[in-house]
Amino acid sequence: MELGIGIGWRPEIAAEVEALSGIDWVEAVAENLCADHLPDSLVRLRERGVTVVPHGVALGLGGADRPDPDRLAGLAARAQLLGAPLVTEHIAFVRAGGPLTASPRLEAGHLLPVPRTWDALDVLCENVRIAQDSLPVPLALENIAALITWPDEELTEGQFLAELVERTGVRLLIDVANLHTNHVNLGQDPAKALDELPVEAIAYVHVAGGVEKNGLWHDTHAHPVSEPVLEVLAELRSRVDPRGVLLERDDAFPPGAELAGELDAIRSTLRKAAPSVDRAASGVAGPGPGRAAGRGAAPAADATAGVETRAVSAAPAPAPAPADVRDRTAVAQTALLSALVAGTPAPEGFDHRRLRVQSRALAAKRADVVAKVAPELPEILGDGYHAAFLAYAGSRPLSGGYRRDALNFAEHVLITGGPADPAARRRLTYWWQDRSGARPPRRTTRLVRAARAVLVGK
Repeated sequence: MELGIGIGWRPEIAAEVEALSGIDWVEAVAENLCADHLPDSLVRLRERGVTVVPHGVALGLGGADRPDPDRLAGLAARAQLLGAPLVTEHIAFVRAGGPLTASPRLEAGHLLPVPRTWDALDVLCENVRIAQDSLPVPLALENIAALITWPDEELTEGQFLAELVERTGVRLLIDVANLHTNHVNLGQDPAKALDELPVEAIAYVHVAGGVEKNGLWHDTHAHPVSEPVLEVLAELRSRVDPRGVLLERDDAFPPGAELAGELDAIRSTLRKAAPSVDRAASGVAGPGPGRAAGRGAAPAADATAGVETRAVSAAPAPAPAPADVRDRTAVAQTALLSALVAGTPAPEGFDHRRLRVQSRALAAKRADVVAKVAPELPEILGDGYHAAFLAYAGSRPLSGGYRRDALNFAEHVLITGGPADPAARRRLTYWWQDRSGARPPRRTTRLVRAARAVLVGK
């Protein structure tokens, strides 16, 4: 199925998206949609014949645990509600701990990279096949941007993706902005990755903006698309004609005219980079010379087949990942995530400076999400909101979702004596009481709660 040119649908720019001309399809974050009804804007878009693809962010298919059945059921329900031709997710882990490590569950609140090792690949492939069996339409997986890399990796990104496709037949969602991010941050050559990965398996492409700070590229989705990202898009187009290309924007939304301008730049890049004889049509876009040698891998599925069908691959199901492989993966991911969100020592082999940058980025993203969930908090605390939240989050991992996090943060601020302004303190107390109870618990109660949580975790 040809998707064409699309844009990420977000509630903040719903009107602008509806007004844009030349939009063939949109993508909506699956977790932001109800499973039983759609926002009016998406209903109107669908009535106009605009395809809507649900884009998941919370499955964590690269995690040590098998996919959560409830999350899979929710993604399947949204795909059916939208009449979507496929669903997409990420090659990432988003949580760790729990039964496999006999430790408390930790949530990242963001996408974290899986190690490109054979162990991680075994776990990912089994998780992908579980997801494929649970979804009513084909699945495509996205490469992610990273600030950190794992020590002792055994495969390049392109080789890892090629192996994944060969074993599972899953399609790929290639984010060219993420390829650029990993070029700046990790020294990974986008052209080499494109040479190694199976471009014939690409379902569609993401394009997004970011910003460079202190020598690192931050994939913000809140800045205009840069020329280097468009150059990576041109590299991809020189190898294959993607069936869909989508502009992502998640924050600092510009006027509709600016979005239209970015879409025009994408169209122009695709047009100029198209070879005189399409390589995909002439068969050049097959496996490249750098493709990884599979350990008993099956041939890659043809992603150019109609995505309307349920069958996604002729590849045999990979053998279940051995228990010791999942255990090793769980321990490694828990140690990393704990260092990032709970202040525990950094695992051996990681760049400590990069871990600090990643930790701050996770906390800042968490603060931004809490500010959206509970906008009264930054209003009450003013300029001190972010500093107070980062101090709170330094050793208090996310648990129970962002609404619970907002309540815990407000409770922490009140217990530790803030805010200094009496009027702000009264407002914060009333806000907390309206949502949580008669009054914030005293320090003794907090200590009892913490001790009980530790005992339960054991």
